[in-house]
Amino acid sequence: MVSSLPLTILEGLALVLILVLGLGLLALAVLFVLDRTQRGDAIRRNYPLIGRFRGLFTTLGEFFRQYFFAMDREELPFNRAQRDWVRHAAERAGNTVAFGSTRSLAVVGTPLFVNAAFPPLDNQYASTDPMVIGPSARHPYTARSIFNLSGMSYGALSRPAVQALSRGCREAGIWMNTGEGGLSPYHLEGGCELVFQMGTAKFGVRDAEGNLDDEKLRDLAAQEQVRMIEIKLAQGAKPGKGGILPSAKISPEIARIRGVVQGQDAISPNRHLGVDDWDDLLDFIAHVREVSGLPTGIKTVMGTEAALEGLFETIVARGTESAPDFITIDGGEGGTGAAPMPLIDLVGMSIREALPRLVDLRDAHGLHDRIRIVASGKLVNPGDVAWAICAGADFVVSARGFMFSLGCIQALKCNKNTCPTGITTHDPRLQKGLVVEEKDARVAAYARQIVQEVETIAHSVGVTEPRRMRRSHVRIVQADGASVPMDRLYPGYKELAAS
Repeated sequence: MVSSLPLTILEGLALVLILVLGLGLLALAVLFVLDRTQRGDAIRRNYPLIGRFRGLFTTLGEFFRQYFFAMDREELPFNRAQRDWVRHAAERAGNTVAFGSTRSLAVVGTPLFVNAAFPPLDNQYASTDPMVIGPSARHPYTARSIFNLSGMSYGALSRPAVQALSRGCREAGIWMNTGEGGLSPYHLEGGCELVFQMGTAKFGVRDAEGNLDDEKLRDLAAQEQVRMIEIKLAQGAKPGKGGILPSAKISPEIARIRGVVQGQDAISPNRHLGVDDWDDLLDFIAHVREVSGLPTGIKTVMGTEAALEGLFETIVARGTESAPDFITIDGGEGGTGAAPMPLIDLVGMSIREALPRLVDLRDAHGLHDRIRIVASGKLVNPGDVAWAICAGADFVVSARGFMFSLGCIQALKCNKNTCPTGITTHDPRLQKGLVVEEKDARVAAYARQIVQEVETIAHSVGVTEPRRMRRSHVRIVQADGASVPMDRLYPGYKELAAS
């Protein structure tokens, strides 16, 4: 009996194997018939079974390219070197490297900072001073950091992601932009300073018809943490198109915060109703500033200089008190949770061109000390931020950089509610992977590291703190491989820089 046991086991395993093989062959036969008879896919109809590998490899190709085949500097929208820098900064693992740079210095548009022959000594080093925004508002805002969190809505982001960002921003002493999805309890929870973004749908401060409700705005602005109002005209990923929050991501809580109907996509108009020209916009800004008592600015994307020149001419004609307190300029390379491909790829001027042009327009109209410039659009590493300060930005904001600090792996699933890191999903199972008490420290560490290394660049070019950097401190690589000082490419700022 004992000796027959191994034979019995082998016979059992053989039967199992035959059964599995039989079921496998049956499944292949069924798939063959289905492929041959279906009409939607020509490849599968002509090549049953084999044609299915095309779909499989297409799906897996994204994974293999990211982890096995792409070089450190090749991927888009962000490459591995950029993501790794953020990860190391967030983990406080140190960002020193050995042997040499992996970055090609011949790529057109690469900024090269001009090191000083005699940089300041260590005891002449200074941190960036706070800057006042909206000095004429009833409640001006003194912003402490040059680097802050750009707009990302609760709804586009998960609850634990917003909680971790809020806590991390407070710890780092930076502001947090709410995004256009309204003010949630999770924005307030961390105790950070907040910029309330008012999108075209006016989520959180709208009436039943979608118009601005002054009483709701007044109540929101009374929150001590809310320091500024940003009226969103456009964002880089979808200029001329309102925001989209798919119905699958709209919970009863999100519907309540936004003031929308659950079960329907939350779609914002492509512009603010009733704002038909620059005069209307300045009237709207003045109204929001008066009701809220807070510094009020706009967020937009440059399509052409001529259009924004009309804004500055209107301000000058009406008087500087009519000006927005700040302008956030987003580049066409900006990101979002969901946008049509033609807009995300092809519409809007790059931040690399738009920022210096906007600064020049502001300064040419004598508004340098009246309007603060905030730069946004794929600025996630110290070199990006330092370049923006050299170009004339007063502040820099980032969204995707902070997503990387939370653990984003660029899975490109933001619009599908299947984000594997729990950042942009409302699936409780996936959200469990994002531990707020761990990620908030990463957020703060990333922000601090950015500021520290931008200050290091400033020291290297010969000034004591970042806002003393000028366009003459950075050179831009051209098509022939040579670099040209940025103040030669954009000379409009030169006179002010020399003063």
